[in-house]
Amino acid sequence: MSLRAQFNDALKQAMLGKDQRTLGTVRLILAKLKELDIAARPKGVTDGIKDDEIASMLQGMIKQRRESVAIYQKANRADMVKQEGEEITVIERFLPKQMNETDMKTAIAKAVSATGAASIKDMGKVMAELKKNYAGQMDFAAASALVKGQLGG
Repeated sequence: MSLRAQFNDALKQAMLGKDQRTLGTVRLILAKLKELDIAARPKGVTDGIKDDEIASMLQGMIKQRRESVAIYQKANRADMVKQEGEEITVIERFLPKQMNETDMKTAIAKAVSATGAASIKDMGKVMAELKKNYAGQMDFAAASALVKGQLGG
């Protein structure tokens, strides 16, 4: 089932179950998706962005919320920390299981080998390879630090 279908199903279930947090979060996802679909039209993409791009969008939404959580914690806004945490939980339901550090290191080693990366100057190639193969499954901020370590940066 495509991610778009999953969003629509979740929206219907949230409406039926009167789950306001899920309903609001899925609506935010759909609004962002529509924005990206419209932005892709001039590039010739008429039927919407692909699932791998949607997964990257979801990762970005999670990253934004984690940053917000840190800000709200500093401001002692427990209510907002709770809300952002609940939204993260809803968004994560649509992503594949996230890779742990061991799996990430294995994937990075494969990407380094596949790209022939030899130094920190090749980091962009490695990250592009990882994003191509592991969109939605990997925390790329953490992966970036691991790649730097492996390439000696």
